[in-house]
Amino acid sequence: MSDTPPTDIRTDTALVTRILAEQHPDLQGELRLVSDGWDNQLYRLGDRLAVRVPRREVAAHLIEHEQRMLPAIAARVSVRVPVPVRVGAPSTAFPWPWSVVEWFDGIDGASVESADRAGLAEPLARFLGELAVPAPDAPRNPVRGVPLASRHDVVQTRLRSLSGRMEVADLEQAWREALDATPWEGEPLLLHGDLHPGNLLLTPDGGLSAVVDFGDVTSGDPATDLATGWLTFDGDARERFHDALPVRPDAATWRRARGWAVAMASALATASDDNPRMAGLARHALAQLPD
Repeated sequence: MSDTPPTDIRTDTALVTRILAEQHPDLQGELRLVSDGWDNQLYRLGDRLAVRVPRREVAAHLIEHEQRMLPAIAARVSVRVPVPVRVGAPSTAFPWPWSVVEWFDGIDGASVESADRAGLAEPLARFLGELAVPAPDAPRNPVRGVPLASRHDVVQTRLRSLSGRMEVADLEQAWREALDATPWEGEPLLLHGDLHPGNLLLTPDGGLSAVVDFGDVTSGDPATDLATGWLTFDGDARERFHDALPVRPDAATWRRARGWAVAMASALATASDDNPRMAGLARHALAQLPD
């Protein structure tokens, strides 16, 4: 097992204050780190804004993808998404692009039990129906939206790693069934790319407040985003999510979605030993996949 990928450049409030002063001096307020993910760090700026900065060079271009794609996505979907209100350019202070976004209040979907996420089934299905339009010019992503066969070696390696701590026969079977399913032959559809509960914000009554972190935005096989059926829900809510999708997936697409869930959950499980939040998401999904 291993920990969260290490940061390439460690940021802090002093650095973020400096780059704001250099490029957006009118934006002032208390800064505090509120999220430290695999690819980005999020600093809350005052009461209304947040600053999103990459923590790894391999992820730096993902900020640019969000800056390019999110305005059109926001115009299409009925849930809030973090459209950049300001953009930051690479500079001597910080070598990568960064964004200032609106701060969204909400309950972190990774902080609650799956039963408390059940109310997301219908609104999340509606969101995916609104998002998934043909998008051949979306950013290319080598690990999302692609044919599942291209992920076989890495998934097999992860499953072998997991076999030392859990039974993986059902996961291997789900993966084989996904590989055997008819591949996606339609137009490449727009994808969020990383639709797990940690990127969903809930309202106090359990509804969908916002969808965040579009760093993996791309286009391709819609089964990629449908993997949230296992990442986010348990059996009953997953069925409701499936039935509420505006375009009902055929059996092959649903099998591929389960395969994508194997790929994503195994990635979380093998690189989150130091992150209880993400490790908890992995445990939930891995427990759902044998169904």
